[in-house]
Amino acid sequence: MNINDKQRQEWVKKTLLALPKGRILDAGAGELRNKQYCSHLDYISQDFCQYDGKGDSKGLQNQIWDTSKIDIVSDIANIPVEDASFDYVVCTEVFEHIKYPVDALKEFNRILKPGGKIIVTAPFCSLTHMAPYHMYSGFNQYFYTAVMPECGYENVTFEPNGNYFQYMEQELKRIGFMSKKYGNSKLSFLYKVMIVPALALYRYLAKKSTDTSELLCFGYNVTATKLAKK
Repeated sequence: MNINDKQRQEWVKKTLLALPKGRILDAGAGELRNKQYCSHLDYISQDFCQYDGKGDSKGLQNQIWDTSKIDIVSDIANIPVEDASFDYVVCTEVFEHIKYPVDALKEFNRILKPGGKIIVTAPFCSLTHMAPYHMYSGFNQYFYTAVMPECGYENVTFEPNGNYFQYMEQELKRIGFMSKKYGNSKLSFLYKVMIVPALALYRYLAKKSTDTSELLCFGYNVTATKLAKK
């Protein structure tokens, strides 16, 4: 588990475990990673179930991807449930994989009860993965502040996952893998000589970082509530 994934999952776990009892939809649930944090909730999963782990073989692929335990197989923007039927919707690392994320936000608003909570994570900057189902590299904080109120949400909060230096460290760590995957295995020597020392520098700078996340981070952790009826 890399630092990006570790930090994000810690936030998701903390946020889900803190929810009062209620009914939750895990939208784009994939392999049900969030289910382990929802034992106190009435958990329902949804996914389009078209990704098989190999995709079109381009970019980063999971190789194995099992969605056989999904409860609702549907388009994320057209989920066959009644209006206002959920207390919560959680959607983690999905927006970059769908054509129209704003439509998904509107659909989540439809199925949430007034005052219901939405929990979202999505990358700020991501490499091509799960292709051909990779539509966007990522989303800035300004996407959420601009779009979510228009989709019927209030109390929008967000926090960055990671910072510039942590992101750079992550990509430096990936160079060894990338050099082998794309035919430059001779770079392995340079990796040991030049990159390993740089990793220590980036770790140090990441600890000293105060606001570099405004330039670059792994992604944003977002919560909001559906507007209550007046």
